[in-house]
Amino acid sequence: MKTLQKSGGYAALYMAVAYLIGMGIFLVVLDYPSITDPAQKVALLVEKPMVVFSTNLHMYVFFGIFLVVLSLALYDRLKSGAPALMQAATALGIIWAGSLIASGMVSNAGIAPVIALHATDPTQAALAWQGIEIVASGLGNGNGEILGGLWMLLVSLAALRAGGLPKGLNILGLLVGAAGVTSLNPGLTEMLIGIFGLGQMIWFVWLGIVLLRDRADETASYTAPSSMTPSM
Repeated sequence: MKTLQKSGGYAALYMAVAYLIGMGIFLVVLDYPSITDPAQKVALLVEKPMVVFSTNLHMYVFFGIFLVVLSLALYDRLKSGAPALMQAATALGIIWAGSLIASGMVSNAGIAPVIALHATDPTQAALAWQGIEIVASGLGNGNGEILGGLWMLLVSLAALRAGGLPKGLNILGLLVGAAGVTSLNPGLTEMLIGIFGLGQMIWFVWLGIVLLRDRADETASYTAPSSMTPSM
């Protein structure tokens, strides 16, 4: 299971990088949050389809795949100390992963048809993209990070009980997870989703380092007993 722990560490680091790059593209390169008019969104989609496609691929589809790997690695690490909590956490992690993958795939599947429709009927294309965005946003937890928040809460509680991760990391996980769950409140959704994203990015980096460092320590601590080998 050492390979699984190492894979989980790399998965956590990838997810942090995907967060960072994805937010940078959407906020800086595309300036997507400031565009509220559906017609302008489609115009941006027509202008930069591959940027939108690749960002969705990394932030949702690949992110979800690596989330499955991380969930299984954490289950393997913490199951002995908190089996029931980790069973629930792993189930939620896989459900969340499937939701994110579906969100990215729905969004990307709509790009080509909407661009083709825009060439003949821009108004209808804007309406079509608006509907696709609503579905993709719902699948991607755009109305509140309930799945990701609960997953972090359960993993952090299990780690506190099992002692398999640093206490500071677990406390951070509890705080960020609570922010994710609370983001279901309509008046706090936008602010708390931002806090959840930034906090989880830090958590992923810390968690990835812990998983990879433990693997490195195990390797370094092993020394072949050559001096004890009897001569033939």
